[in-house]
Amino acid sequence: MIFSQDKPVTSTDKTFILLRDDIVEGQITAGSKLSETELSTKYAVSRAVIREAINRLEACHIVERKANVGARVVALTPEGLLELYQVRESLEGMAARLAALNMTDEEIADLQLLLDGHFDEVKGGHSYYQEAGDVDFHYRIILGSKNKHLISMLYDGLYHLVRMYRVQLGMAGPRVTTAFDEHKHIVKAIANRDAELAEMLMRRHILYSKNNIQHKLT
Repeated sequence: MIFSQDKPVTSTDKTFILLRDDIVEGQITAGSKLSETELSTKYAVSRAVIREAINRLEACHIVERKANVGARVVALTPEGLLELYQVRESLEGMAARLAALNMTDEEIADLQLLLDGHFDEVKGGHSYYQEAGDVDFHYRIILGSKNKHLISMLYDGLYHLVRMYRVQLGMAGPRVTTAFDEHKHIVKAIANRDAELAEMLMRRHILYSKNNIQHKLT
């Protein structure tokens, strides 16, 4: 799955996105070792291209290097989830607060249209995450904060690790409907320019999401 904001320019960009999404979606399993030789064959590119892609994935926190081991996909653990979501709750809460103050009326209307378009998927009980709706929703609000440092910290620094936990451990069943309802309330607070409420609702939404994933790790 390649997001609309991804714009591959070079062979390295394209390989980075393909490898990243294969890791996020579990095609390359969490905790597994990454072989430059095997990956260069799989993606039909040079080892230098793979090496650069792995370096960029390390910056995204979904690949780690260990002495005498080399590059590995990060493992998904209860401890890692807790640390990640503590940071996410704080930063995305701030993003929602700033979005309520800084998003234009047109941007808010577009956010509402995005949410309206997700309704049929949610009503059908499909996985909200797999349809990319949940991710795009959060991404719009992060952009709406209009804070370039916050955008960089969340999207470039954390978001693909968040995606790993969510896509592999799933948002399905009752959580699909409740997450969608939480999104609706967040948009309403942003539309009403209620920054304090928007932040509180976003923090609570992320806490509930963390609890949902945590049950599947224990």
